[in-house]
Amino acid sequence: MDWTLEVAFLPVSDVDRAKEFYTRIGFNPDHDQSPTDDIRFVQMTPPGSNCSIAFGKGIVDGGPPNPGTLMLCVSDINVARKQLIDVGVEASEVDEQAWGHFVYFDDPDGNHWNVQYLPYRYQG
Repeated sequence: MDWTLEVAFLPVSDVDRAKEFYTRIGFNPDHDQSPTDDIRFVQMTPPGSNCSIAFGKGIVDGGPPNPGTLMLCVSDINVARKQLIDVGVEASEVDEQAWGHFVYFDDPDGNHWNVQYLPYRYQG
């Protein structure tokens, strides 16, 4: 039996603002449903990912920011950083470590993201 991680839940203070932010950085808006007045469920997936994020109204206990960090993995850290900067996201400079290269950014609610590039995966 496989156990797959397919959705990570994020606390947000403004669902529409969060949806606009994640759409702007390239996430696909998979679902946006309100089965009741007290619940709104938004699910979005980064391009090429099998794992989505979900946020909304009445689905996450506690407020933002998420106490943890989420990580996106990319094949070119410089292209990823440029894409973030080009759509107005404040992204860090590339942090080059011996084990990988990283860019950091926060969403409008302060949820922290790492973007990871592992050179050994992409060098021939």
